[in-house]
Amino acid sequence: MKNLARGGALLLPLLLALNAGAANYTVVLDGPSESPPNASPGFGSATVSFDASTHTLAINMSFSGLLGTTTASHIHCCTAVPGTGTGSVATQTPVFVGFPLGVTSGSYTNSWDTSLASTWNPSFITNHGGTTAGAEAAFGAGLAAGEAYLNIHTTVVPGGEIRGFLMPVPEPATWAMLAIGMVPLLLRRRKS
Repeated sequence: MKNLARGGALLLPLLLALNAGAANYTVVLDGPSESPPNASPGFGSATVSFDASTHTLAINMSFSGLLGTTTASHIHCCTAVPGTGTGSVATQTPVFVGFPLGVTSGSYTNSWDTSLASTWNPSFITNHGGTTAGAEAAFGAGLAAGEAYLNIHTTVVPGGEIRGFLMPVPEPATWAMLAIGMVPLLLRRRKS
């Protein structure tokens, strides 16, 4: 029982850290996931949080091993088929404000107010009703449907050296249900 209590104590901060109002996503970026695929040894990972109710988009990303130096990074949305294809640039273009340019590795953290037009590619706003509210709604739907991807463009692969589709992180309630489901397994193991 003591191990169970410790496990719960370790899980609680994780559950509290997730923003219950936001949709949280994770992504792994690599060359084979680009369109067209390439053999870049580059690799990246990111977490993305989007909350339409508070008009917030936040990104925390790291990348390394790129063949060329960075020229742009942004999120594309929405592809015709989830997890494949290409879509137009939804976020700031040609690059997120403050993204490190001219490097082969680095990290980036930023957040934006999605009620501001400066957060979006102007054509993304135009194509989704001409308002930031329309852009937010389309972006949120594309993220939820698996139709949005993050990529990094470089001097060697100008069309995009590494990319990955954003995948949802389970909601805190899902994590809690998984933890509760583990209780019988932990108790059974303790008896062995």
